[in-house]
Amino acid sequence: MTAMAGGGCGGQGSSLSEPSRWVRRWAHLVRDGGAVLDVASGVGRHARWFAQRGHPVTAIDRDAAALSTLRGEPRVTTIEADLEGAPWPLPDDARFAAIVVTNYLHRPLMPRLADALAPDGVLIYETFAQGNETVGKPSNPAFLLAPGELLAAFAPTLRVIAYQDGFLAEPRPAFVQRICAVREQAVPDDARRAANQGVPVARYDLAG
Repeated sequence: MTAMAGGGCGGQGSSLSEPSRWVRRWAHLVRDGGAVLDVASGVGRHARWFAQRGHPVTAIDRDAAALSTLRGEPRVTTIEADLEGAPWPLPDDARFAAIVVTNYLHRPLMPRLADALAPDGVLIYETFAQGNETVGKPSNPAFLLAPGELLAAFAPTLRVIAYQDGFLAEPRPAFVQRICAVREQAVPDDARRAANQGVPVARYDLAG
């Protein structure tokens, strides 16, 4: 189910060529030079943005014309694939330091996205939620997240750093859900003991 992959979700920059504010806010958690997967990338505003910051990026979309705009972009690899009607287009062992999804919803893909995160990998996801039918498109209930749905989908396997579920008036009215979550590495017993003594095991900078 595609939720207006090319549309403008609330909280984005003022131009569709600009990266989402949510993506920019949490990109500092992505390991320097780590591989990034841009899911349903469209013309690749996030692929370009991460590539310009030194990340190798894989951009996946079913729209060949949109992907063609990324031809020749340094550090960007494009894959034309139907994420809903065909098998997962990447090797089962492919892992990424970050996975970015904006304005796209295909619920069966969510477990695959969590699995494709490398240890310490960051998921940055933002799309439309129920209530958006009162202010614009998408309005089909199948394309809108239920209250708490994004959190419920990823909290069991990832550590949630930030989550929002609500309404944004600008740059255009929209109901959205968005999450930033990390696949934490397994913590050895001695590190757990240190944590219990007040020594933090992992620190995720909320300030950006």
